Amino acid sequence: MASIKDVAAEAGVSVATVSRVLNDHPSVSPAARARVLAATESLGYRPNAVARSLRTDRTRTLGLVISDVLNPYFTALARSVEEAARTLGYSVIIGNADERPELQDHHVRTLLDRRIDGLLVSPTDGGSPLMLDTARSSTPMVFVDRWIPGVDVPVVRADGRAAVRDLVAHLHGIGHRRLAIIAGPAATTTGSERVEAFREALGAYGLPLPDDHIGQGDFQADSGRRATERFLALPEPPHVIFAADNLMALGALDAIRARGLSVPHDIGLAAFDDIPWFVHTDPPITAIAQPTGDLGRAAVQALVDLIEGRSPRSVTLPARLVVRRSCGESPTDQRSTT
Repeated sequence: MASIKDVAAEAGVSVATVSRVLNDHPSVSPAARARVLAATESLGYRPNAVARSLRTDRTRTLGLVISDVLNPYFTALARSVEEAARTLGYSVIIGNADERPELQDHHVRTLLDRRIDGLLVSPTDGGSPLMLDTARSSTPMVFVDRWIPGVDVPVVRADGRAAVRDLVAHLHGIGHRRLAIIAGPAATTTGSERVEAFREALGAYGLPLPDDHIGQGDFQADSGRRATERFLALPEPPHVIFAADNLMALGALDAIRARGLSVPHDIGLAAFDDIPWFVHTDPPITAIAQPTGDLGRAAVQALVDLIEGRSPRSVTLPARLVVRRSCGESPTDQRSTT
Protein backbone atom coordinates (compact mmCIF):
# COMPACT_ATOMS: atom_id res chain seq x y z
CA MET A 1 0.00 0.00 0.00
CA ALA A 2 1.33 3.40 -0.97
CA SER A 3 2.21 5.81 1.84
CA ILE A 4 2.03 9.59 2.00
CA LYS A 5 5.82 9.65 1.53
CA ASP A 6 5.41 7.70 -1.72
CA VAL A 7 2.89 10.26 -2.94
CA ALA A 8 5.22 13.13 -2.03
CA ALA A 9 8.11 11.52 -3.92
CA GLU A 10 5.95 10.80 -6.98
CA ALA A 11 4.60 14.37 -7.07
CA GLY A 12 7.95 16.00 -6.29
CA VAL A 13 6.63 17.86 -3.26
CA SER A 14 6.98 17.66 0.51
CA VAL A 15 4.89 15.44 2.76
CA ALA A 16 3.45 18.62 4.29
CA THR A 17 2.22 19.74 0.85
CA VAL A 18 0.54 16.38 0.28
CA SER A 19 -1.16 16.72 3.66
CA ARG A 20 -2.41 20.19 2.81
CA VAL A 21 -3.83 18.99 -0.50
CA LEU A 22 -5.59 16.02 1.13
CA ASN A 23 -7.09 18.33 3.74
CA ASP A 24 -8.18 20.81 1.05
CA HIS A 25 -5.99 23.60 2.46
CA PRO A 26 -6.02 26.69 0.22
CA SER A 27 -2.28 27.48 0.52
CA VAL A 28 -1.19 25.12 -2.29
CA SER A 29 -0.53 26.20 -5.86
CA PRO A 30 -2.83 24.75 -8.54
CA ALA A 31 0.13 23.04 -10.23
CA ALA A 32 1.29 21.32 -7.01
CA ARG A 33 -2.28 20.31 -6.18
CA ALA A 34 -2.70 18.75 -9.62
CA ARG A 35 0.56 16.77 -9.25
CA VAL A 36 -0.42 15.48 -5.81
CA LEU A 37 -3.87 14.40 -6.97
CA ALA A 38 -2.38 12.68 -10.01
CA ALA A 39 0.12 10.88 -7.78
CA THR A 40 -2.58 9.66 -5.35
CA GLU A 41 -4.55 8.34 -8.31
CA SER A 42 -1.65 6.56 -10.00
CA LEU A 43 -0.38 5.02 -6.74
CA GLY A 44 -3.87 4.13 -5.46
CA TYR A 45 -3.16 5.99 -2.23
CA ARG A 46 -5.90 6.07 0.39
CA PRO A 47 -5.52 8.23 3.52
CA ASN A 48 -5.53 6.41 6.84
CA ALA A 49 -8.96 7.32 8.24
CA VAL A 50 -8.05 6.37 11.78
CA ALA A 51 -4.92 8.47 11.81
CA ARG A 52 -6.75 11.40 10.25
CA SER A 53 -9.50 11.21 12.86
CA LEU A 54 -6.93 11.34 15.64
CA ARG A 55 -5.38 14.46 14.11
CA THR A 56 -8.63 16.27 13.32
CA ASP A 57 -10.91 14.84 16.06
CA ARG A 58 -13.35 14.01 13.26
CA THR A 59 -14.26 10.61 11.83
CA ARG A 60 -16.66 11.82 9.10
CA THR A 61 -19.02 9.16 10.45
CA LEU A 62 -22.61 9.47 11.64
CA GLY A 63 -24.50 7.03 13.83
CA LEU A 64 -28.12 6.10 13.13
CA VAL A 65 -30.21 4.13 15.61
CA ILE A 66 -33.54 3.11 14.12
CA SER A 67 -36.44 1.46 15.87
CA ASP A 68 -36.86 -1.61 13.65
CA VAL A 69 -34.80 -2.40 10.56
CA LEU A 70 -37.41 -4.97 9.42
CA ASN A 71 -40.08 -2.29 9.23
CA PRO A 72 -40.10 -1.11 5.58
CA TYR A 73 -40.62 2.49 6.68
CA PHE A 74 -37.42 2.52 8.73
CA THR A 75 -35.56 0.61 6.02
CA ALA A 76 -36.45 3.35 3.54
CA LEU A 77 -35.56 6.03 6.08
CA ALA A 78 -32.14 4.46 6.71
CA ARG A 79 -31.47 4.34 2.99
CA SER A 80 -32.29 8.02 2.55
CA VAL A 81 -30.06 8.92 5.52
CA GLU A 82 -27.14 6.95 4.08
CA GLU A 83 -27.55 8.55 0.64
CA ALA A 84 -27.79 12.07 2.07
CA ALA A 85 -24.77 11.54 4.32
CA ARG A 86 -22.69 10.19 1.45
CA THR A 87 -23.33 13.29 -0.66
CA LEU A 88 -22.02 15.42 2.23
CA GLY A 89 -18.90 13.32 2.68
CA TYR A 90 -20.03 11.26 5.68
CA SER A 91 -20.49 7.54 6.18
CA VAL A 92 -23.18 6.00 8.41
CA ILE A 93 -23.13 3.19 10.98
CA ILE A 94 -26.62 1.80 11.63
CA GLY A 95 -27.88 0.19 14.82
CA ASN A 96 -31.23 -1.64 14.98
CA ALA A 97 -33.01 -1.19 18.32
CA ASP A 98 -35.71 -3.74 17.44
CA GLU A 99 -38.17 -1.62 19.50
CA ARG A 100 -36.20 -2.53 22.67
CA PRO A 101 -34.90 0.32 24.88
CA GLU A 102 -32.00 -1.75 26.22
CA LEU A 103 -30.85 -2.58 22.69
CA GLN A 104 -31.19 1.08 21.72
CA ASP A 105 -28.89 2.04 24.59
CA HIS A 106 -26.39 -0.66 23.58
CA HIS A 107 -26.13 0.80 20.09
CA VAL A 108 -25.83 4.36 21.39
CA ARG A 109 -22.95 3.34 23.69
CA THR A 110 -21.22 1.44 20.88
CA LEU A 111 -21.53 4.34 18.45
CA LEU A 112 -20.21 6.84 20.98
CA ASP A 113 -17.26 4.53 21.67
CA ARG A 114 -16.50 4.55 17.94
CA ARG A 115 -16.15 8.33 18.09
CA ILE A 116 -18.90 9.16 15.62
CA ASP A 117 -19.23 12.84 14.78
CA GLY A 118 -22.99 12.90 15.42
CA LEU A 119 -25.99 10.75 16.22
CA LEU A 120 -29.44 10.32 14.66
CA VAL A 121 -31.95 8.46 16.84
CA SER A 122 -35.56 7.35 16.54
CA PRO A 123 -36.24 6.75 20.27
CA THR A 124 -37.98 3.54 21.32
CA ASP A 125 -39.30 4.98 24.59
CA GLY A 126 -39.75 8.12 26.63
CA GLY A 127 -36.05 8.49 27.34
CA SER A 128 -33.55 6.29 29.15
CA PRO A 129 -30.93 7.87 31.45
CA LEU A 130 -28.32 7.23 28.75
CA MET A 131 -30.38 8.99 26.07
CA LEU A 132 -31.02 11.95 28.36
CA ASP A 133 -27.33 12.19 29.31
CA THR A 134 -26.31 12.01 25.64
CA ALA A 135 -28.78 14.76 24.77
CA ARG A 136 -27.25 16.98 27.47
CA SER A 137 -23.68 16.20 26.41
CA SER A 138 -21.59 17.83 23.70
CA THR A 139 -22.41 15.04 21.22
CA PRO A 140 -24.36 16.47 18.27
CA MET A 141 -27.70 14.64 18.15
CA VAL A 142 -30.95 14.86 16.17
CA PHE A 143 -34.19 12.95 16.72
CA VAL A 144 -35.80 11.60 13.56
CA ASP A 145 -39.40 10.38 13.22
CA ARG A 146 -39.84 10.08 17.01
CA TRP A 147 -38.59 12.33 19.76
CA ILE A 148 -38.41 12.68 23.54
CA PRO A 149 -40.68 15.49 24.78
CA GLY A 150 -38.94 18.19 26.77
CA VAL A 151 -35.45 17.30 25.53
CA ASP A 152 -33.68 20.17 23.76
CA VAL A 153 -32.63 18.29 20.63
CA PRO A 154 -33.60 19.15 17.02
CA VAL A 155 -36.44 16.97 15.72
CA VAL A 156 -37.09 16.00 12.10
CA ARG A 157 -40.45 14.32 11.68
CA ALA A 158 -43.65 14.09 9.69
CA ASP A 159 -46.94 15.52 10.97
CA GLY A 160 -49.71 13.02 10.33
CA ARG A 161 -52.55 14.92 11.98
CA ALA A 162 -53.88 16.49 8.78
CA ALA A 163 -53.63 13.16 6.97
CA VAL A 164 -55.51 11.40 9.80
CA ARG A 165 -58.23 14.04 9.51
CA ASP A 166 -58.36 13.39 5.78
CA LEU A 167 -58.65 9.66 6.43
CA VAL A 168 -61.55 10.06 8.87
CA ALA A 169 -63.27 12.49 6.49
CA HIS A 170 -62.92 9.92 3.70
CA LEU A 171 -64.29 7.10 5.85
CA HIS A 172 -67.16 9.23 7.10
CA GLY A 173 -67.93 10.29 3.55
CA ILE A 174 -68.41 6.69 2.40
CA GLY A 175 -70.65 5.83 5.32
CA HIS A 176 -68.40 4.33 8.00
CA ARG A 177 -69.26 5.25 11.58
CA ARG A 178 -67.74 2.60 13.87
CA LEU A 179 -63.99 3.10 13.59
CA ALA A 180 -61.24 1.41 15.62
CA ILE A 181 -57.51 1.95 15.94
CA ILE A 182 -54.58 -0.36 16.65
CA ALA A 183 -52.25 1.93 18.58
CA GLY A 184 -48.49 1.84 18.92
CA PRO A 185 -46.71 1.93 22.29
CA ALA A 186 -47.89 4.85 24.39
CA ALA A 187 -44.28 5.44 25.50
CA THR A 188 -43.39 6.55 21.95
CA THR A 189 -44.44 9.93 20.61
CA THR A 190 -45.74 8.40 17.38
CA GLY A 191 -47.77 5.84 19.34
CA SER A 192 -49.54 8.41 21.51
CA GLU A 193 -49.82 11.12 18.86
CA ARG A 194 -51.64 8.95 16.31
CA VAL A 195 -54.29 7.86 18.80
CA GLU A 196 -54.81 11.47 19.86
CA ALA A 197 -55.10 12.63 16.24
CA PHE A 198 -57.58 9.84 15.46
CA ARG A 199 -59.73 10.66 18.50
CA GLU A 200 -59.77 14.37 17.59
CA ALA A 201 -60.69 13.62 13.97
CA LEU A 202 -63.58 11.39 15.07
CA GLY A 203 -64.76 14.06 17.52
CA ALA A 204 -65.10 16.54 14.68
CA TYR A 205 -67.90 14.31 13.32
CA GLY A 206 -69.42 13.57 16.71
CA LEU A 207 -68.12 9.99 16.60
CA PRO A 208 -66.90 8.28 19.76
CA LEU A 209 -63.76 6.21 20.24
CA PRO A 210 -64.76 3.67 22.91
CA ASP A 211 -62.06 1.92 24.90
CA ASP A 212 -62.90 -1.41 23.25
CA HIS A 213 -62.18 0.21 19.88
CA ILE A 214 -58.58 0.95 20.88
CA GLY A 215 -56.25 -2.03 20.52
CA GLN A 216 -52.86 -1.74 22.15
CA GLY A 217 -50.09 -2.76 19.76
CA ASP A 218 -46.31 -2.59 19.66
CA PHE A 219 -45.68 -1.73 15.98
CA GLN A 220 -45.26 -5.46 15.22
CA ALA A 221 -47.51 -7.70 13.10
CA ASP A 222 -48.47 -10.09 15.93
CA SER A 223 -49.92 -7.26 17.99
CA GLY A 224 -52.00 -6.14 15.00
CA ARG A 225 -53.29 -9.68 14.64
CA ARG A 226 -54.26 -9.97 18.31
CA ALA A 227 -55.97 -6.57 18.44
CA THR A 228 -57.98 -7.38 15.32
CA GLU A 229 -59.12 -10.70 16.76
CA ARG A 230 -60.49 -8.80 19.76
CA PHE A 231 -62.24 -6.27 17.52
CA LEU A 232 -63.86 -9.03 15.47
CA ALA A 233 -65.14 -10.73 18.63
CA LEU A 234 -67.13 -7.64 19.69
CA PRO A 235 -70.93 -7.79 19.48
CA GLU A 236 -70.71 -4.91 17.01
CA PRO A 237 -67.31 -5.04 15.30
CA PRO A 238 -65.92 -1.81 13.81
CA HIS A 239 -66.63 -0.93 10.21
CA VAL A 240 -62.96 0.01 9.65
CA ILE A 241 -59.72 -0.74 11.50
CA PHE A 242 -56.98 1.88 11.33
CA ALA A 243 -53.56 0.40 12.14
CA ALA A 244 -51.05 2.95 13.39
CA ASP A 245 -48.22 1.38 11.39
CA ASN A 246 -47.73 -0.87 8.38
CA LEU A 247 -46.68 -4.09 10.15
CA MET A 248 -49.70 -4.00 12.46
CA ALA A 249 -51.88 -3.50 9.37
CA LEU A 250 -50.46 -6.68 7.82
CA GLY A 251 -51.17 -8.55 11.06
CA ALA A 252 -54.73 -7.18 11.01
CA LEU A 253 -55.17 -8.39 7.43
CA ASP A 254 -54.04 -11.89 8.47
CA ALA A 255 -56.57 -11.98 11.32
CA ILE A 256 -59.42 -10.83 9.07
CA ARG A 257 -58.66 -13.50 6.50
CA ALA A 258 -58.26 -16.17 9.18
CA ARG A 259 -61.89 -15.52 10.16
CA GLY A 260 -62.98 -16.08 6.57
CA LEU A 261 -63.81 -12.40 6.14
CA SER A 262 -62.84 -10.14 3.26
CA VAL A 263 -61.61 -6.55 2.96
CA PRO A 264 -63.45 -4.26 2.36
CA HIS A 265 -66.72 -6.23 1.97
CA ASP A 266 -66.87 -7.35 5.62
CA ILE A 267 -64.55 -4.81 7.23
CA GLY A 268 -62.33 -1.97 6.05
CA LEU A 269 -58.62 -1.55 6.76
CA ALA A 270 -56.31 1.47 6.65
CA ALA A 271 -52.76 2.06 7.85
CA PHE A 272 -50.25 4.68 8.87
CA ASP A 273 -46.93 4.40 6.96
CA ASP A 274 -47.47 3.52 3.34
CA ILE A 275 -45.20 0.80 1.92
CA PRO A 276 -44.79 -0.67 -1.59
CA TRP A 277 -46.45 -3.94 -0.52
CA PHE A 278 -49.77 -2.16 0.01
CA VAL A 279 -50.19 -1.69 -3.72
CA HIS A 280 -49.91 -5.45 -4.25
CA THR A 281 -52.25 -6.72 -1.51
CA ASP A 282 -55.79 -7.68 -2.49
CA PRO A 283 -57.30 -5.19 -2.19
CA PRO A 284 -54.63 -2.46 -2.16
CA ILE A 285 -54.55 -0.79 1.26
CA THR A 286 -55.45 2.82 1.97
CA ALA A 287 -52.55 4.37 3.85
CA ILE A 288 -50.96 7.54 5.16
CA ALA A 289 -47.61 8.08 3.45
CA GLN A 290 -44.67 9.80 5.14
CA PRO A 291 -42.00 11.55 3.02
CA THR A 292 -39.12 9.24 4.02
CA GLY A 293 -36.66 10.61 1.46
CA ASP A 294 -37.18 14.21 2.56
CA LEU A 295 -37.08 13.20 6.23
CA GLY A 296 -33.74 11.44 5.82
CA ARG A 297 -32.20 14.34 3.94
CA ALA A 298 -33.48 16.92 6.42
CA ALA A 299 -32.25 14.88 9.40
CA VAL A 300 -28.75 14.52 7.97
CA GLN A 301 -28.58 18.21 7.10
CA ALA A 302 -29.66 19.20 10.62
CA LEU A 303 -27.04 16.91 12.16
CA VAL A 304 -24.24 18.08 9.87
CA ASP A 305 -25.19 21.69 10.65
CA LEU A 306 -24.73 20.88 14.34
CA ILE A 307 -21.40 19.14 13.73
CA GLU A 308 -20.03 21.94 11.59
CA GLY A 309 -21.06 24.75 13.92
CA ARG A 310 -24.12 26.04 12.09
CA SER A 311 -27.53 26.55 13.67
CA PRO A 312 -29.71 23.50 12.97
CA ARG A 313 -33.48 23.65 12.88
CA SER A 314 -36.24 21.23 13.64
CA VAL A 315 -38.24 20.23 10.56
CA THR A 316 -41.85 19.05 10.36
CA LEU A 317 -43.04 17.74 6.99
CA PRO A 318 -46.62 16.84 6.03
CA ALA A 319 -47.79 13.27 5.56
CA ARG A 320 -50.49 12.58 2.98
CA LEU A 321 -53.43 10.23 2.56
CA VAL A 322 -53.35 7.73 -0.31
CA VAL A 323 -56.83 6.30 -0.94
CA ARG A 324 -57.01 2.78 -2.32
CA ARG A 325 -59.77 0.15 -2.17
CA SER A 326 -59.41 -1.37 1.30
CA CYS A 327 -62.14 0.77 2.89
CA GLY A 328 -64.62 0.74 0.04
CA GLU A 329 -64.94 3.17 -2.79
CA SER A 330 -66.63 6.52 -3.15
CA PRO A 331 -67.30 7.92 -6.65
CA THR A 332 -67.30 11.47 -5.24
CA ASP A 333 -63.93 11.20 -3.49
CA GLN A 334 -61.34 13.42 -5.19
CA ARG A 335 -58.23 12.49 -3.20
CA SER A 336 -55.23 10.84 -4.81
CA THR A 337 -55.75 7.15 -5.59
CA THR A 338 -53.47 4.28 -6.56
